[in-house]
Amino acid sequence: MIEDEPLRKRMWVHPIVSQRASKGLFVGLYSDLRADPQKFFNYCRMLVSTFDRLLGKLRPSLTFQDTNMWRSVSSEVCLIITLRMGTSTIADVVWVTCATIWLTLKASVLPHLTRQQWLDIAQGFLERAQFPNCIGSLDGKHIWVKKPPNPGYEYYNYKQFFPVVLLALADTKYRFIIVDIGFYGSTADARIFRASTMGRWLQSNQLDVPQPANLPGFTGPTAPYLVEEPRYLPFLAT
Repeated sequence: MIEDEPLRKRMWVHPIVSQRASKGLFVGLYSDLRADPQKFFNYCRMLVSTFDRLLGKLRPSLTFQDTNMWRSVSSEVCLIITLRMGTSTIADVVWVTCATIWLTLKASVLPHLTRQQWLDIAQGFLERAQFPNCIGSLDGKHIWVKKPPNPGYEYYNYKQFFPVVLLALADTKYRFIIVDIGFYGSTADARIFRASTMGRWLQSNQLDVPQPANLPGFTGPTAPYLVEEPRYLPFLAT
């Protein structure tokens, strides 16, 4: 009778992994990058000061509890991984960090504008583009994504790849005012706009957009405030 081969004792944590906090790639790389601002910017696509401000806002929601068996991933590692957009082995970290970024920053980065803020944006378009009563430049961007399972024709766009559409309204300083993300790539911008929350809010006047006003130097009938495509505003189209 042949006896079964005894099971080999397995280590719960490999010694290499247990030394991650003192000898891991992140420990040396992170400190070296911070010492070289240009390298840090090339790696993370943001200044060290910007990274620190962002990390300060996210840290409370990205600080996890250590256990007796595992040390949690630090908030610095979570943010670095997400900015570099890692592979599937770190997918959970990327998802959690992206959700935290959105939930933490959406109120300050994309706030609901007041009527005076809309007027300030319109003044910017008048000064930079001589375009009166314009409260934003609207356009869509096709974001290339991994082909979904069993995709229909609605996912496939005219550029012959599978995207989701980012529809954004921007001011003259290239800052997003409102965004709508997730429509199928085959959908035209005008149709997306009509169906989007942004479009419905604008058309039903839920965004506190100013009432029609006289154009500069013209005392005739008032003109409504509007949004425009960047192709008609050369300084935004470049």
